[in-house]
Amino acid sequence: MADRARGVYAISVAASMVSMEIQNLRVYERRGLLTPDRTDGGTRLYSPDDVDRLERIRDLLADGLNLAGIARVLALEDEVASLREELADRG
Repeated sequence: MADRARGVYAISVAASMVSMEIQNLRVYERRGLLTPDRTDGGTRLYSPDDVDRLERIRDLLADGLNLAGIARVLALEDEVASLREELADRG
């Protein structure tokens, strides 16, 4: 199984996959909503996990949340996932 966290998609491909404008992806990165990999030359590379996160951002925007609200929701979802993983490791 391929590593879902490894960047493989150029920004134009990732934007097309989630039906967003390239500029929006740059804004989401600046706001800390996701952190794509970078090549040595600085080109952004989006992973399958990044694409999933972009889809989540798109859905939250459609639900009426602003970027600050989305940042909070994503942080809480990340925390829950981390805690679940920790519990699974203990069990």
